[in-house]
Amino acid sequence: MSAALIDITPRISERLAVWPGDTPLSRQILCALGDGASVTLSSLHATVHLGAHADGANHYGVNGASIDAMPIERYIGPCEVVRAKVARGMRVCASDLEVPVQSLRHTRVLICTGTFPDCENWNSDFAAMDPALVDQLADHGVTLVGIDTPSVDTQDSKDLPAHQRFLARDMSILEGLRLDHVQSGEYELIALPLPLVGFDASPVRAILRSLHRSTP
Repeated sequence: MSAALIDITPRISERLAVWPGDTPLSRQILCALGDGASVTLSSLHATVHLGAHADGANHYGVNGASIDAMPIERYIGPCEVVRAKVARGMRVCASDLEVPVQSLRHTRVLICTGTFPDCENWNSDFAAMDPALVDQLADHGVTLVGIDTPSVDTQDSKDLPAHQRFLARDMSILEGLRLDHVQSGEYELIALPLPLVGFDASPVRAILRSLHRSTP
């Protein structure tokens, strides 16, 4: 990958951890060149909440939009990567962010918590988002939030208060990003979901690109 591009997507393999009880990745090889077939042909079986993924609003709202109906323009464009100083198992508040919400310059914000460090070894005490922070970001004009954990809510949450604020404020969610190797700052985000009709999520190939690219 070009040095101008930063990959923030976990590698997709059968070792990739998924939410407990969800469907891990598996590959069925239907035919293979090595066996004398004219092509290699595979089938993929997995949760749509695989690695870096975009949630459809119907994942947490009865009448929410499925992933194919989510506004596609939210997943591409200028964004800001910010770090949060937060302990495992806690929810990120505005005061945990390294910059004030009011200073954010873009409608897309990616939050690095560092609380889910190994995508192949699940830890249940990852940080989540405080519902009040969702509202504060929405009030500031943010329409998409990404996070480096499997969910914007804690693993043991049943009422999903952060998800419900995303629904109420018509905001989009990216989860499962890799942000530990990314410096805080402004980038162009490209993380387009597939138009999976009726589905509640889609894996994305999430990358960042410098907003200040030099010309040849």
